[in-house]
Amino acid sequence: MKDTNAPKLLVVLGDQLSLSLSSLRHADPYRDIVLMAEVAGEATYVRHHKKKIAFVLSAMRHFAGELKLYGWPIRYVQLGDPDNTGTLMGEIERARQDLDINDVVVTAPGEHRLAAQFANIPWLEMLEDDRFLAGHADFNGWADDRKHLRMDYFYREMRRKTGLLMAGSDPVGGQWTYDPKYQKPSKQDMSHSEPLRFEPDAITKDVLQMVERRFDNHFGTLRPFWFGVTRKNAQAALEHFATTGLPHFGDHQDAMLHNAPFLYHSVLSLYLNVGLLSPLEVCRRVERAYTEGHAPLNAAESYIRQIIGWREYLRGIYWREMPGYTKSNYLNAKRALPEFYWTAMTDMACMADAIDQTRDEAYAHHVQRLMVTGNFALLAGIDPVQVHEWYLAVYADAYEWVEAPNVIGMSQFADGGLLGSKLSAASGTYINTISDHCGNCRYDVHKKTGEGACPFNPLYWDFLKRNEDKLRGNSHTGTAYQAWDRMSAAKQQDYLDSAAAYLKTLDDWDHNQ
Repeated sequence: MKDTNAPKLLVVLGDQLSLSLSSLRHADPYRDIVLMAEVAGEATYVRHHKKKIAFVLSAMRHFAGELKLYGWPIRYVQLGDPDNTGTLMGEIERARQDLDINDVVVTAPGEHRLAAQFANIPWLEMLEDDRFLAGHADFNGWADDRKHLRMDYFYREMRRKTGLLMAGSDPVGGQWTYDPKYQKPSKQDMSHSEPLRFEPDAITKDVLQMVERRFDNHFGTLRPFWFGVTRKNAQAALEHFATTGLPHFGDHQDAMLHNAPFLYHSVLSLYLNVGLLSPLEVCRRVERAYTEGHAPLNAAESYIRQIIGWREYLRGIYWREMPGYTKSNYLNAKRALPEFYWTAMTDMACMADAIDQTRDEAYAHHVQRLMVTGNFALLAGIDPVQVHEWYLAVYADAYEWVEAPNVIGMSQFADGGLLGSKLSAASGTYINTISDHCGNCRYDVHKKTGEGACPFNPLYWDFLKRNEDKLRGNSHTGTAYQAWDRMSAAKQQDYLDSAAAYLKTLDDWDHNQ
């Protein structure tokens, strides 16, 4: 008969830094022991950005210290421990043996690869991660029997469920979304806020030194390091955004300016995704900024939509479609990821700026990811698996459950429209509208074909022609194909020849490196 009073080993993962974690709520600090382990396997299954590794490890060490203050016994394994096995399963088994504990409890991992490792182990119990607003059963209950899984309808259900920005059963202001107000053009003299920065303390400094030693060949610039690493830091960052960036976020969230990596963006996703902030507390603070008159409705609504809409929806899609989702390639894109995604050595100013910023900050905002680096990969026919792995590696807020649907589905259309029927494909004209990059670019955004033309221009039409059999019937590309059909045969061929010439230089460059 099982001894219900026997101690259990509680495994807390690096993206589960929440005191409200289900495994902690269902445990006894006078009996059970928490295991936290820094393992090389989690830092290297993709070659994570140095800043991400430092952020997660420092946040883990600070969270372990907080748990100790609350009386939890902690077995904390640092990366440099000579007995460290290098894997989570290895450290779990080693702890079981050392502590003579039979049963292990873990809150379900956010990524499928870990959940698959933990599945079917008789002595390991996985509890639901209820830090999300829509559990797996909630999402599947919404999705079952629906022909199209559209985020807009899911988002409305989440608004009703949470009561955020609701007036009874109706949305505050009479509209569910305020998309038309997102497209104000960028101006070089546009003032902007910055996310709150934190000086590294002694714990973080130790982590930074260790990352420099052990991960010196990983992508990214490590210093200066300014991320917060505690819940107190994260709460301060939330308050700072609510009072500085949020009031202008709705009008300028799509803007891109050279040497202005943050504009009015919050950079709170890294704190949300490791558990230092909860989605509902962030949304309630944003809602309060609106109700108290400190932020307009379009800013509050659009920000809340990203969290209770997109974030929850993407997680639902990920778990519903895995394990095969990350291998999706509906458009049969085969080109290798260009080397300049790692080096930023490209004459395209928008691409160089986004990649430079990614290298230095482990961050780029959603339009840079979607409509610059993602758009180029889509138009150039780059293998979506390689694109997905790049995004997973380079961003501090990237975890597969949220990153993969954003890339595979929304950005690369590799799932064939499961996540959304609209393609995120655009020529240089769109980038010129929302950024100041084109004025400083070697390429001419107004030139459509030939030498010196913006590569996005011919690549856009080449992409549509190349995928005509799969995309012509798409409701969102009909106007583009009508425009293509009105072109003369000579003009069409000029676009295709210009795209082929550019793609050849791309392939030749990579083959010669």
